[in-house]
Amino acid sequence: MISDTHGFLDEKVLTSLRGCDEIWHAGDLGPGVAEKLSAIGNFRAVYGNIDDLDTRNLFPEFLEINEDGLRILITHIAGKPPKYNTSVRSKIKSFEPHVLICGHSHMACVIKDPNKNNMIFINPGAAGIHGFHQMRTLMTFQIRNGKISDLALVEIGKRGAIKDSAGVEYI
Repeated sequence: MISDTHGFLDEKVLTSLRGCDEIWHAGDLGPGVAEKLSAIGNFRAVYGNIDDLDTRNLFPEFLEINEDGLRILITHIAGKPPKYNTSVRSKIKSFEPHVLICGHSHMACVIKDPNKNNMIFINPGAAGIHGFHQMRTLMTFQIRNGKISDLALVEIGKRGAIKDSAGVEYI
């Protein structure tokens, strides 16, 4: 799972996601990201607050996934346990997810929310170069027998240490 690319994908991100059964993006895709990620595997996404109208027409605000009995809710802006925004609280009540995945904060985080039947809250951090985060991250995991296993934080590299093929550094 990945979030907050803001239109930037480098080879390290693509390499980290190749071979995944599915790629889930928790919003703030930016231009060209959906096409690149779709080209390497099954792709699902929600739109984020920086995404344009075309992206908002392609992807929903909320994505409800039921995989092997594991209910997963993905959105871009959720808040953080136990303080979720109003629309997320409503979705949690109606869908009763086991896992809530969001982006927006640019901070990688995994927390069990004891107030919501031990729902797992996951934010994969930010994989792009825009924002205040120091390390670009994404997460990978397996779903086995209706449970998440092998959850891993993948550090892609420092946000300010990215150079393009011409040697131009992005900060």
